[in-house]
Amino acid sequence: MPGMTSAMPSGMPAAVPNGSMTMTMLPPAGTALPISTFLPATGREESYVENILRMNLGKVATLYMTYENNSDWNAKIFKGVLEAAGRDHIIISDPATGMRYLLLMVNLDYITFDEPLNYNLPFGSANNPVTRR
Repeated sequence: MPGMTSAMPSGMPAAVPNGSMTMTMLPPAGTALPISTFLPATGREESYVENILRMNLGKVATLYMTYENNSDWNAKIFKGVLEAAGRDHIIISDPATGMRYLLLMVNLDYITFDEPLNYNLPFGSANNPVTRR
């Protein structure tokens, strides 16, 4: 309203002098924003979880997941062969049953492997897997 001033909460459209509002387009809550996985100056990939997982496809991984507000199981552990990884998901398979699991990154707490990881992004050496203990 004219003559009124009030603090607008963060993320709210701001009023402009002619009375209209500017529009700020935000993705729905929980939607991943597009983020480049390449360093602009060098063109080399950055160290994102999905890139590290892609370098270790075929290895057995144990994934520790948390599911909030779930009365049946709040935390769950999945173990299987790492088949694929994307920005928002991981696919593993259980070799004993053939069951495949599509797991969401948003629920991921951490991952363990029983063998050394391949890690040759900008921070690792080009030919050596990570073997520090």
